[in-house]
Amino acid sequence: MSTFQEAYFMDTFRSLLAIDSTTGQFRAIQDWTAEEIRHLGFVPRFTRKGGVLTDLGGEGEPLVITAHLDDIGLMVRHINADGTLNVCPVGGLYPFYCVTENVRVYTGDGQVYTGTVCRTPNSIHVTEEELRSVPGDFRTNVCVVLDLPVKTAEDTRKLGVETGDYIALEPRLCVSGGYIKSRFVDDKACVAVLLHMMKTIRESGLTPRRKVIAYFACYEEIGHGTAWLPEGVLDILALDIAPTGPDQNSEEHKVSIFAKDSRFPYHSEMAAELRKAAREAGIDYVMDVFTPHYGSDGDGSVLAGCDVRHAAIGPGTANSHGYERTHLDGIKNTYDLAMAYIL
Repeated sequence: MSTFQEAYFMDTFRSLLAIDSTTGQFRAIQDWTAEEIRHLGFVPRFTRKGGVLTDLGGEGEPLVITAHLDDIGLMVRHINADGTLNVCPVGGLYPFYCVTENVRVYTGDGQVYTGTVCRTPNSIHVTEEELRSVPGDFRTNVCVVLDLPVKTAEDTRKLGVETGDYIALEPRLCVSGGYIKSRFVDDKACVAVLLHMMKTIRESGLTPRRKVIAYFACYEEIGHGTAWLPEGVLDILALDIAPTGPDQNSEEHKVSIFAKDSRFPYHSEMAAELRKAAREAGIDYVMDVFTPHYGSDGDGSVLAGCDVRHAAIGPGTANSHGYERTHLDGIKNTYDLAMAYIL
């Protein structure tokens, strides 16, 4: 088994987190990923909607391994009369998971402004009962306040801010005792795993046992990241987080093999192949079922009509779509299983 390089993984993960990539805001993260692919000695190619693909070698029975570049975030829905921003979620982001977070607002003409997601009213010393009893809602009592002295909608529009502008949340990466705490572990940790796999293949001179295509997709968070696949692909393996919680087997130190999600079961024979690879390599894994609010990019391919087997694996991750937490052990086990499966 190839050796997991923690330093490379963490350096890559930090670089990915530094690039805001709310679903639809793909250009910067696409360019960075393509450059890293070239640096690793592979040749990138592109989808029109923002994805990046590259061949990892091998012959016959093409397999796509995918991890997604896009993050959940916000979009300007309306500029309020007081200059604050009424916002809507992009992907599965809920107010209770982002109120008080720092953000960056990207205007159509390339300006970037900082701000904060706030409740309205926003001070527990003034309106304690309302803050305690009324849930946060993007349409009525949650807004983004810019770090500028704007007082009217016209003040804000003069900055170039307009409806449709993307708003990215601050990741706030912290590593302690092997635990990785950050927004967007989903799915930038798995993107870093896939890039690490490519690094290992190139440096070790390894050849996959079948043709393997790495696919760094965008638009997974809204369901159509891999709706298109290259011609001839037979299987797709998604690398994505495995949410922890009540009745879940997933835990942060292990890799999960997905049996079913909120849409339908994964391909039973492909899941069995992954279990066999994990047992033979001595990898710490669990099987898990994710309902009722989870799906992966493998689902998107099947729903688009692709005649493929689909499977998914990933590190156990707490606080999904919030300030997420996993462990380097779970990351390493995900890397080891993916490597064992393709080799």
